Amino acid sequence: MKNNLTAALVSGASLLLSANIVLAQDISTPPTDRLDETGSEFAREEAGSAFSWEAALEVGADTVYSSNTAGNEIRDIYAIGEAAGVAAIGDNISIFAGLTWESMTDPTADRSFGDMGLYIDSIGLQFEVANATFQIGKVAPSFGYAWDAVAGFYATALAEDYELVEMLGGLADVDIGNGNTLSFGIFFADTSVLSESAGFNRGRNNKNAGGAGNTGKLNNATIQWTKEMGDTYFNIGARHLSAGVGDVSDETGFVASIGHSFTPSGVPLDVFAEFASFDGFGGTSDDATYATLNAAYAIGKVTLSGTYAVRDISSAGKTTLASLAVEYPLTDNILIGAAYAHVDDAGIKDDRIGLNVIFSFGS
Repeated sequence: MKNNLTAALVSGASLLLSANIVLAQDISTPPTDRLDETGSEFAREEAGSAFSWEAALEVGADTVYSSNTAGNEIRDIYAIGEAAGVAAIGDNISIFAGLTWESMTDPTADRSFGDMGLYIDSIGLQFEVANATFQIGKVAPSFGYAWDAVAGFYATALAEDYELVEMLGGLADVDIGNGNTLSFGIFFADTSVLSESAGFNRGRNNKNAGGAGNTGKLNNATIQWTKEMGDTYFNIGARHLSAGVGDVSDETGFVASIGHSFTPSGVPLDVFAEFASFDGFGGTSDDATYATLNAAYAIGKVTLSGTYAVRDISSAGKTTLASLAVEYPLTDNILIGAAYAHVDDAGIKDDRIGLNVIFSFGS
């Protein structure tokens, strides 16, 4: 449950469960240039730039200091490096790419910088046509925002379960006016050589491994509608992931979220809530529900945040997470953070402390 980078940028998001730290900022519009975005998402925000890039390096520690389960009290000292860029190659055509360097496995004992690997999280072509943006390649389909929009080291630890990353296919974002955007995607899980990693090799994905969406065919889809209204935004989305080899069910998912910033009215407070529900979660017979509530309050340069999140999977039981976090920017390019979290995973209770520093760079 370590965190992904979060200075103002994009990120190659991992397929591993992780947690995130976000410097508190106005979330009254859908999250854009955050480190929880892939190069694919960064490209959509940087359309029209001749060349733009962002990068960051995070070093931190995630420690379970108290648990009612033997063996859970471990410490993970980690590093995550991420970079993304977009370059115009003609009128309304650009190339995008994103890289991630991080641990390829979850810790099972105390470790420092274990199993570090480098992989391409996104790469492809982007086209601008009238009020629409199209992408083909290795992309990140839109489905929800909780994995990206919330503040705090542990805030995204549960919601990242349903983030869609490292998919081969095509996406479209269409601005239909009056603050409304429709997003579409058709894709399958990356089975190319790009699913491997250098350094510690996580191995090449194969469709025979199964899993919803890991089909080798363009038979998986998302649709999402986002609405911006002044200091508030909300979205509604749906997805269908076809059953892979050995799976018992297709997955159908729905998500709804809302964010609001009180800062323009004089209160330095941002709030966010998201609910997601799944049938046949992950290609299994499970039903699953997720809920995330988050608030971030600024006191000068210091940002205080709190999160309450719930995950309920029919075969695994209920997980709850309650967290408090603090972030402080030492400079425009250096952010430090700390957080406490209490996690109750079907009766397994852990108390965690996370500390990190993030260095960000960009053009």
